Amino acid sequence: MIDLSGVSLQFNGKYLFQNINYKINSGDKISLVGANGTGKSSLLKIINGNLQPESGKILKQKGISIGYLPQEMIVHQGKTLLEEAKSSLTDIIILQEKETFITNQLADESINEEERDDLIHQLGNVHLRLEELDSYSATSKVQKILIGLGFEEDEFEKLTNEFSGGWQMRIELAKILITQNDLLLMDEPTNHLDLDSLEWLTGFLKNYKGALLTVSHDKNFINRVTSKTLEIFMGKFYTFSGDYDAYLKFKDERDLQLANQFMLQQKKIKETEKFIERFRYKATKSKQVQSRIKQLDKIELIELPESKENISINFPEPPSSGKMNIELKSITKSFGEKIIFSDLDFQVNRGDKIAFVGPNGAGKTTLAKIISGKINFEKGERIIGHNTIISYYAQDVADNLNPDLDIIETVDGIAEDKTIGQLRTLLGSFLFTGDDVFKKVGVLSGGEKSRVALSKILLTKANFIILDEPTNHLDISSKQVLQKALLDFSGSLILVSHDVDFLIPIVNKVVEIRKGEVKLFEGGIEYYLSKKQQLQNADLELPGNKNASTDVVSKKDQKRIDAEQRQKRYAATKHLIKKVTELENQIELLEKKEKKLEHDLTLPEIFSNPQKARETTFEFGETKKKLLEKIRDWEKISEELQEIEKQFS
Repeated sequence: MIDLSGVSLQFNGKYLFQNINYKINSGDKISLVGANGTGKSSLLKIINGNLQPESGKILKQKGISIGYLPQEMIVHQGKTLLEEAKSSLTDIIILQEKETFITNQLADESINEEERDDLIHQLGNVHLRLEELDSYSATSKVQKILIGLGFEEDEFEKLTNEFSGGWQMRIELAKILITQNDLLLMDEPTNHLDLDSLEWLTGFLKNYKGALLTVSHDKNFINRVTSKTLEIFMGKFYTFSGDYDAYLKFKDERDLQLANQFMLQQKKIKETEKFIERFRYKATKSKQVQSRIKQLDKIELIELPESKENISINFPEPPSSGKMNIELKSITKSFGEKIIFSDLDFQVNRGDKIAFVGPNGAGKTTLAKIISGKINFEKGERIIGHNTIISYYAQDVADNLNPDLDIIETVDGIAEDKTIGQLRTLLGSFLFTGDDVFKKVGVLSGGEKSRVALSKILLTKANFIILDEPTNHLDISSKQVLQKALLDFSGSLILVSHDVDFLIPIVNKVVEIRKGEVKLFEGGIEYYLSKKQQLQNADLELPGNKNASTDVVSKKDQKRIDAEQRQKRYAATKHLIKKVTELENQIELLEKKEKKLEHDLTLPEIFSNPQKARETTFEFGETKKKLLEKIRDWEKISEELQEIEKQFS
């Protein structure tokens, strides 16, 4: 379908990739991965035709249609939402225009019989093609896609220029989904979606018959919609059949193998250099010396991938606060005539780590800003607890950065105990490396400014942090750094996010905000998703009131149901959990032993002694073999455990 042949691309004199060949076949669902700056977005642009490669060809099957969703801001204007969405039905629109033209021609009494017969034949072909395209239900399908992506029916006649940036991207996403494309190229499609629309998009793409090539830092999303992984790694393309988690296992094994090869190569180079230095000036050894010099020149040096695994960023230890951080009493908030909250009560206590979820426009950001004190409200009371220090991050906060300062100056001085080296490590974890830290804030993109603002948050001594969509402009490595910092943070936390994978280890409560109602779930994001699924499956109703909201469940009944579920789950899984724990302990010990033996092999007293070197190498191999066996056992039992757990989800 798409054949990349000998394609090369360079940026600032450095090749991102060179002379690569790759095929995209019909029905492929591919995740495009690679470190930041390796050329993922550029590759999508090359395939779509927005960017020309330095060399090579992009061969496309005749008549293929491609839908492309870029990261850059898109603005639609001049049409209503429904008109703009329907404008992507180009085949149907052309046929309908042709149908109107032919019908008008047939109404002309001056045409002869032969011309009339020809027009009738053409009209029949047009009707047949319209039927094949299912044009009569096209408007209904357009409306379903718009609703799936979070638009309300009463917005269909709203002008597109009235929608904000995130909704503009959704309009573009709707258009490429409406068109029956053979291939979808999607660059971070989940960035501006809420949890509801993300779930809908995931289901749509899983059932999509065409091919998909997507760049996304949402692990949960790409695991569910892709079955192949294409990695750009050190200027080359590597393909792997499997989802992202399977790819990560492959990558870890590959990186370990590279590290061993690198170590052996460096050892060989040092030995060769030592020989050259020792015998450089001996005439009897001149031929051997020259031979070794040529050997060195011919060696293709092994490069190690940049690793962020050892980067660990921790928040400064926050000052102690009272038991209650903040309390809202009878809050009413509206924008114009639209009431967002009415008579709302809400409280955050010390140690709460809460996720705000719900459709866009329901009030998640509004509630976060009320809690942080960024916006006022019409009625009610906001009570701040003893010694509560709030730090607030949202993407619009980035606009308040001083444009005249460079990045390092912007974060310097916030935490007095941090050295310049530590600050550069922090900025490096958020994709600012080398001389990037000296860029002026004024020249940064919106995403770069957001990452700088996020870096500042990690240096602030606050005991209550509010983050609104913090992961939108982060790669997977950066998200992991932030995730661990938030996991270790001892204060209170509110996260407005749709990134399930990011939220899972962090939050202990979930607040769903929907149509002005705020509902608290006393559990993590997985608990929330399972409860939502139970409610949908059971279609629960309040006794004596069939029109009541299904979001309301008797606390007494819910506690009883939860207790029964916990007991059944414990009985079914306790033996497997015990085995998994034992294996994890064994794996940890073997990994430590493997690491020690790997280090021992680099010691002069080992590699210079053939007997010790053989013994250590053998022990290293046996340890690695045992480790792989234990990992396989762990994977097998973990899968059994997951299957049983699914029965209780």
